[in-house]
Amino acid sequence: MTNSAKQYAPATQRNREAILEVLQQVLPSSGTILEVASGTGEHAVFMAPHLLKHKWLPSDPNPVARASIAAWLHEVESNNIYEPIDIDASLSTWSVETHLENFSPITAIVNINMIHISSWAACLGLMAGANRILSPGGVLYMYGPYKQNGKHTAPSNEAFDESLKMQNPEWGVRDLEEVIQAASAQNLSFLKTFQMPANNLSLIFQHL
Repeated sequence: MTNSAKQYAPATQRNREAILEVLQQVLPSSGTILEVASGTGEHAVFMAPHLLKHKWLPSDPNPVARASIAAWLHEVESNNIYEPIDIDASLSTWSVETHLENFSPITAIVNINMIHISSWAACLGLMAGANRILSPGGVLYMYGPYKQNGKHTAPSNEAFDESLKMQNPEWGVRDLEEVIQAASAQNLSFLKTFQMPANNLSLIFQHL
């Protein structure tokens, strides 16, 4: 794998340390962390070396993204990151479910900046997948911008929402209360939010 496959997401540089700080507080003590929608792979290669009691399993439905993840992995000396796998969160069964025996128990699912740049079906699929895969006590972590009580929390988020919907009418900043309701329907108990950089939130759910 050559470096030409590597992709870059500027937001990663801005939010990765804040996300890691939250993950270190909320993750179970061990197990595999399944990252759904890993994108470029930059979060994976930054987080995993700081979470050595865990294994990090990146995934993405986009083959270009998976090639980028693999390219980043080849530059990192860490024995706790798996090669990326293909997962489409909107599907009723994820590929990982057919070979869970290849991984240590998946105790957490991490999802960063996905649900506003995908259909609502992908968010619902994420919740359903977490319900299927996580054992009781497992954690679902989500990061991104959210509306609260149907209103944007900052003018920048409102402008971002408008630009997303212009790109794809199925995209857009989601309402926090609707996300929590969708999680509750899949046996995921909402624990808390963390205020994050650039008017984003970290949401923490626990599987019942």
